[in-house]
Amino acid sequence: MNPFENRSHALSGPATDALPVTPSDTIDLPDVAIGLYVETGGSISFVTVAGSTRSIVVADFSILPIGVRRVNATGTTATGIHALVLA
Repeated sequence: MNPFENRSHALSGPATDALPVTPSDTIDLPDVAIGLYVETGGSISFVTVAGSTRSIVVADFSILPIGVRRVNATGTTATGIHALVLA
């Protein structure tokens, strides 16, 4: 049984996939993320779905429930970043 079958996607989740992120200062994510999962903490510089650039520090194994269109290479030291998406 697939509990996601016939279910509409909601911004409140759950995400339907987690895609690895390669930070870039010029290239947006293929799909806007409804959040980020970070394996190894550090700084993350990102562009929100609203177009604002933000920089925050996160701990290991953090989940950031924010719409993200790009994770910037400059200013990002966290690693193992995954985009939570509605595929």
